[in-house]
Amino acid sequence: MVRELVGGTGVLPEQMPSLEGWFASGPPGARALAEHVRTSGVGRWWTDRATGPRALAVACADHLVLRGDPQALEPAALDGLAARYVQAPAGFLPVLGRAFELVVPWERMVYVQRVPVATQRTPRGVTVRRLVPGDAPGLAALDPDTAWIHASWGGPAGLAASGAGWAAFRKAHLGQPERLLAVACTFFQGTAYEDIACVTVADARRQRLALACVTALCRDIAARGRTPTWTCSRDNRPSRLLAWTAGFRLAQEYVHYVTGRAGRT
Repeated sequence: MVRELVGGTGVLPEQMPSLEGWFASGPPGARALAEHVRTSGVGRWWTDRATGPRALAVACADHLVLRGDPQALEPAALDGLAARYVQAPAGFLPVLGRAFELVVPWERMVYVQRVPVATQRTPRGVTVRRLVPGDAPGLAALDPDTAWIHASWGGPAGLAASGAGWAAFRKAHLGQPERLLAVACTFFQGTAYEDIACVTVADARRQRLALACVTALCRDIAARGRTPTWTCSRDNRPSRLLAWTAGFRLAQEYVHYVTGRAGRT
């Protein structure tokens, strides 16, 4: 959904500017985010003006990408984008500092899958398969702390119907329903790269279920002619280890910024 932000111009999908030139540099996940919003309709686009835009903002699932000329942005234009993870060139730091009470740098690492990994065996009674629309209730039942996994698809129903998720399920047994244990999905789907994410329920960890889901998802992405990428914070050692085990190798490092409440100076 595209909405107008304070001090800016909301653009309809058919009015979205070409991405050429806006994302010539930066991590692949940034362009994938913009392309994901364009095709999925989940998120928001904003430009400083409808014709010949000088600055572009794209927001989805608590992530925000800024591109263009920082001088074209007034701090008030970002009021509706507080408490986000902002990926932007360093030239945007002054306007971010004026727009928000808090701007905290966070080092990030980008991995690209370079080594194909064999299909993973799962414990007895557990199967890995693609998510289907009927899996929405299972996604909705996940712990609230993991609800971010489906945010870029607009919620559980969106992810379940996207065709971009794989999950590990414990099979129904003795009257107990099938239970979702782990899920890996394309978080931002671009035309060249798909940036992925995964979660495992607390009592099913250390069974390599996330690895099994990620491996299946990466095969699916490769079949679409795209490259899987993995983005995580530098200090998230478990995520980095899982990425390496799944055949990902470090390609790039960058800094994004965690913003607090909107502020005034």
